[in-house]
Amino acid sequence: MDSFQKSEDIHARVAAEINGISISDVTKAQRRDAKAVNFGLIYGVSPYGLSANTEMSVIEASEYIKKYFDLHPGIKKYMKEIVAYAQQHGYVETLFGRRREIPELQSGIMAVRNAAQRAAINMPIQGTAADMLKLAMVEIAKYLPKISPKSKLLLQVHDELVLEVPKKDAKKVGKLVKTAMENVYKLDAPIIANAAAGPSWGTTVGIKI
Repeated sequence: MDSFQKSEDIHARVAAEINGISISDVTKAQRRDAKAVNFGLIYGVSPYGLSANTEMSVIEASEYIKKYFDLHPGIKKYMKEIVAYAQQHGYVETLFGRRREIPELQSGIMAVRNAAQRAAINMPIQGTAADMLKLAMVEIAKYLPKISPKSKLLLQVHDELVLEVPKKDAKKVGKLVKTAMENVYKLDAPIIANAAAGPSWGTTVGIKI
């Protein structure tokens, strides 16, 4: 949490912790490995899976994951508790109460059960993020016609929102979108959004708000 509140590079922070070095000494390869773990754990990555996505051996990947959980026991605790909850109740839910039923947890096939456990771990996290983005879209749709009548909210791509905006309105629409995304729901960790504009999605550059 301290790292998020300081706006540190979370992947570099984890790499530094695992390797026992300062953040400034973290290499690109070390950061890449830490990123694979940070994102992979959401999906219940195994040592085999981590090894396949990095240059680590299976043994090295297993040791890396163990070190990670030793340093952050709260994450391991969450994973165990959410799976136990899902097994008991048959579902998990987001911070806003949206449920996902997971009957596959009772499957007689181990591979199916394992996949269901990974879904139980992942859904409250990514589902809550999705809920927050939808709420931000509601706020944006409410105020966009007043700020820039010719602007249109086109689509959502993962954690991004794509809008079509007159060039002269780019900055004020960017401010609206950034404000909505960052403040739609307050968490202990700050939510940081960045705005970018350009003639096409692939040629956007950051704009200062």
